[in-house]
Amino acid sequence: MTYSIIARCPRTRRFGVATATFSIACGRRNESIRANVGVSKSQAFYLRQVDVLALNMLAQGQTPDAIMRSLEQTDPDFAYRQFGIIDREGRVAMHTGAKTNPWCGHRVGEDFAAYGNTLRGPATVDGIVAGFHASPDAPLEERLLQAIEGGRKAGGQASHGETMPERSAWLRVVGALDWPEIDLRVDLHTDSIVELRRIYTEYQRYADYYTQRDRQPRSAVPEQDFAASLITSETST
Repeated sequence: MTYSIIARCPRTRRFGVATATFSIACGRRNESIRANVGVSKSQAFYLRQVDVLALNMLAQGQTPDAIMRSLEQTDPDFAYRQFGIIDREGRVAMHTGAKTNPWCGHRVGEDFAAYGNTLRGPATVDGIVAGFHASPDAPLEERLLQAIEGGRKAGGQASHGETMPERSAWLRVVGALDWPEIDLRVDLHTDSIVELRRIYTEYQRYADYYTQRDRQPRSAVPEQDFAASLITSETST
């Protein structure tokens, strides 16, 4: 009961992942993405060690296809797994196990994979892809957010014909440094994708301030003063 997109930006070589799900606290799975290495995002019958192992193997120079074959040979429950892998060259491997809850499936394209399980139908994955391609020149984080918004609009999750709300959502992007440039999440919310968009929009207003505060601490404006200036600018427009 989850849908996700993983992607690499060929221009900036940044990696990102966005997820929406009925499950709670999906953002706890921070092992899914590693700067300068790649992405391995698991879901369905989630097993943490899959992503950790895949990222370690990517760091050693193994290809996504080779990693997928290795995991198939060593995981007795491989048929229950759903996960995608992207490496630093943009190569993609994807697996949706035969015992993953229906509807389940995936689409793979250049530098991305979109996938989900317990969905309304294939239109949800198509909606993710359409959202991702809607603004090709936008920053990766915006494209990922538009992707899961597209999946929600196209039907989202459903079980036994009943629509299931997205109770948690997660957006993470890493660049060249070993820390996330974007790491936003929503937990236990009735409409987590809408809330994630709201948080993302608000975070954009603070992003430059946080960067400059860290680089020039002696001249940094106190955060409460910066927040007050945002409120003042809102009321004056």
